[in-house]
Amino acid sequence: MRDYDEIIAFLGEWGPFQKIVFCLLSLSVLPNGFCGLSIVFVGDIPEHRCLVPGNLNLSEAWRNRTIPLVQEGDKLQYSKCRRYRVDVIMNLSETFPDPDSFNMSEVEQEPCLDGWEYSKDQYISTIVTEWDLVCNNDWKGPFVASVFFVGVLVGSFISGQLSDRFGRKAIMFGTMAVQTVFSVLQVFSPNWEIFCILNFLVGLGQISNMVAAFVLGSELLGKSVRVLYGSLGICIPYALGYMMLPLLAYFLRSWKMLLFALSLAGLLYVPLWWFIPESPRWLLTKGRAQEAEAIFRHIAKRNGVTPPEVLFNDLELEDMKAKRKQSYSIIHLFKTHNMRAITIISFLVWMILTTEYFGLSLNTANLHGDDYLNCFFAGAVEVPAYVAAWLFLWKFPRRLSLSGSLFLGGLALFFIQLIPSNLSVLGTVLVMIGKFGTTCAFSIVYVYTAELYATPIRNMGVGVSSMASRLGSITSPYIFYLGVHHEFLPYNLMGIFTILSAILVLFLPETLNAPLPDTLGQMQKIKWFKCRNTPRNNDCFYQTGTFEENNMVVSKKEDI
Repeated sequence: MRDYDEIIAFLGEWGPFQKIVFCLLSLSVLPNGFCGLSIVFVGDIPEHRCLVPGNLNLSEAWRNRTIPLVQEGDKLQYSKCRRYRVDVIMNLSETFPDPDSFNMSEVEQEPCLDGWEYSKDQYISTIVTEWDLVCNNDWKGPFVASVFFVGVLVGSFISGQLSDRFGRKAIMFGTMAVQTVFSVLQVFSPNWEIFCILNFLVGLGQISNMVAAFVLGSELLGKSVRVLYGSLGICIPYALGYMMLPLLAYFLRSWKMLLFALSLAGLLYVPLWWFIPESPRWLLTKGRAQEAEAIFRHIAKRNGVTPPEVLFNDLELEDMKAKRKQSYSIIHLFKTHNMRAITIISFLVWMILTTEYFGLSLNTANLHGDDYLNCFFAGAVEVPAYVAAWLFLWKFPRRLSLSGSLFLGGLALFFIQLIPSNLSVLGTVLVMIGKFGTTCAFSIVYVYTAELYATPIRNMGVGVSSMASRLGSITSPYIFYLGVHHEFLPYNLMGIFTILSAILVLFLPETLNAPLPDTLGQMQKIKWFKCRNTPRNNDCFYQTGTFEENNMVVSKKEDI
């Protein structure tokens, strides 16, 4: 019996219709590049110190001495969270006209009771200056980003189910509307709590839109184009959106204006509704054969080919529906020792990889040099990383490509602590090398994970791994928050864990040029993995489909 790709082979792989759909779906990913990372500028922390009320009768000299000097690293600078008691300063200013004639270390300090004053050198405003997210409230800044990634976690969990129920196209445009509408509403947030709630909904829409676009493109495009679309077609527009973020932020220094401008980009995609069709494959699984056939005939017309009189016979339609009715649960990912090991390693690798990726992305504003250039370079370095990943997937073993990319990223971050403070540019270069390796690995791991699992549990395996990655993204905003205790602690932690994940990948089986497993029993055995072969524990198998037991070779007829 013919499979789906064989049935629609008459449409061609790369006709005018496929080219238009490829470009339009790729463009729809563009806002995802700046939507999730806008917090880099929207939530940046300007230089600040305690506000000294202007109605105090203090000379300029005494007003400057009201803020104590503290040692931070190798620099002496004004405290950001403490000031000398104002009533004491008022009395001292009357007794000592010259503040240098008095030892200020004897004066008691107090917190910033009147708020803070923020530097206007870089920003007109951010959410930090809007709601004073500093000092005792400094945890709220990373929390805003974490809430976004919690929304991404929930969105990644429900997007597949919604897409399977309501259709790829409806969920793609519906979640794009969610992302746009709630981003606009964030501009009018009356307080930090409402902003966080809206940020959760933006994250939910952002990932659901991207996943739906990925699935829709994979089902509309032919086999030879899917790998190109899934790697470069999805990833390059994301990187371009990432690069647009600092360009807009440079000209829009108010967080409300920046967020509003970024949000309106979603409106540009409304006309795409009339150019991008629903997935015919999904329509067939729902028994809507006439709608699917109408789309196929429309594609054939656009490509200048003549469709056959009858596209699907009754037997083929019934077979497609029957395959969709087979159900598997998450338990199947842990059914054998081999599958448990693959799932656990994938879980850890995805979580560590995402923690490093978003940790580096959200930290670009804290690097030495210009914040806008650093963010632009962090986005620009992703373009060659995605191209490199595509080449690796095309020519080189998956296992070594992924492990090598992770090792490069982790090693670069680990060596940052060895760079002298007067060579800060070299430290930034190492961060970009780490970002390159991490981004390259991110692109490879999607394809590799999909190839490790059998067809009945492939989507489930990638979905569980993706959920693990969201756990990593939720913690990533706090990774560099640890830098207040030790400057290089975040880099050391990320470097060590990334190198550990590179080692774990070496235990996975190689999938290059290997046929995709269609049954659970065809999944390859993990490297250097041993287990017992007993009548009660038949968890090991070879690609030949046999296993050794009591010095005899016995055929294994059922799937593991």
